[in-house]
This record gives sequence, C-alpha cells and structure tokens, in this order.
Amino acid sequence: MNAPDAEKPRVSPYVAGLACRCPRCGRGKLYAGFLTLRSSCDACGLDYAFMDSGDGPAVFVIMIAGAIVVTAALITEVKFSPPLWVHAMLWLPLTLAVTLWPLRAIKSLLIALQFHHKAAEGRLTERAPK
Repeated sequence: MNAPDAEKPRVSPYVAGLACRCPRCGRGKLYAGFLTLRSSCDACGLDYAFMDSGDGPAVFVIMIAGAIVVTAALITEVKFSPPLWVHAMLWLPLTLAVTLWPLRAIKSLLIALQFHHKAAEGRLTERAPK
C-alpha cells in the first residue's frame, strides 16, 4: 500500500526531471522507451496515468533548436559563403542532435513540475447565483 505524499521524501522537480526519474521518489525510471512513459514507478508505485505533458516539450525544443541552428547557419553563410551541400552536411546533423537529445529531459522536467505543483486540467465551475 502506498504511503501518503506527505510521508514521502521531497525530491527537487528539477533534479528528478532532468534525470528522467520519478517525480515523487526520484529513484524509479520514468520512461519505458525513448519517449514512452511507464505505467507506474517501479520504486514507489506512483501511478503515471496523470502525466500529460502535451506538446509543451516539443515547442520548447523547437524554439531553442531553431535559434541555435539558424544563428549558426547565418553566421556561417555570412563569414564563409559555403555551397549548399556544405550547409546540408552541417545543419541536418546539428538539427537532429539539438532536437532529439534534450527532448527526453525537457519532457520529464515538465512532468516533474506538473507533479510538484499539482497541476491539473482546467475545469469550468459554475458561478453561484447572485
């Protein structure tokens, strides 16, 4: 039987998120595959059904990667004016590296922050009559 959340040790959401670990205990693995979440924590038993990071991680990664790759490509073009095949050889691998490498960590960080702040889906409530 799981103990209440108050009895569990507090783990920094940043440490647990960037390490791709359980947001409650910090020990169990978060992923079963590259981006496939496990059904529950193998250390503390936390059910991962509540976790839904949506498109947030992908948006953050795209914005960061776009800034890095476009800036590097523009500087290279202005300074060296290489042919197009050189651009393709430089920027395609860099684009893959700066998008796929941080995606797991950003997704697990957003999940850990969601757990830490007890974030949930927005709900509409009816106002009391005046």
